[in-house]
Amino acid sequence: MRLRPWRHDDAAEALDIYGSSEVSRWLAPVMDRIKDLDQMRAVINRWITAPLGSEGRPSGRWVIEETESGRVAGSGQILPLPPEGDDLELGYQFAPWAWGRGLAAEAGHALAHYAFSKGEEEVFAVVRPKNDRGTRAARRIGMEWVGETEKYYNLRLQVFRLRKGDLDTSSLDPGPVER
Repeated sequence: MRLRPWRHDDAAEALDIYGSSEVSRWLAPVMDRIKDLDQMRAVINRWITAPLGSEGRPSGRWVIEETESGRVAGSGQILPLPPEGDDLELGYQFAPWAWGRGLAAEAGHALAHYAFSKGEEEVFAVVRPKNDRGTRAARRIGMEWVGETEKYYNLRLQVFRLRKGDLDTSSLDPGPVER
């Protein structure tokens, strides 16, 4: 697995992720299902051109690429959580064909290492209730459940936290995160 920046030519493979009702059901209403290639291209263009987060804090969106095939398996993000943006969300979505391969844990570790190498002390994952796959992925990364809230996105969400000291950051190597 490697994380790299989004490119405009990733749209067709991204549509396998964000056009899937199995994926989008956990993202709505924050992000609705993408219906066609033109809409996906517009979203990717925003991801590429729009500034993210607060100055000096790690944030971004990356392709999660399967190393062997070069296929776009998923998307990983470090984004400020609304409403104030004080907390950083570590997020990931995968094409259904990539589920069950351990990529969420691997990408989550790489993203967390990246955030911690840039000075962050903790990152969060927010998971919709009944999203068992998302809950298992957060726990495999080493995150601990800290409660339930409606603070973020005006949705009832399970909150998981990973602190810098809870992840092996001896090298603080951000791993395969490309900027």
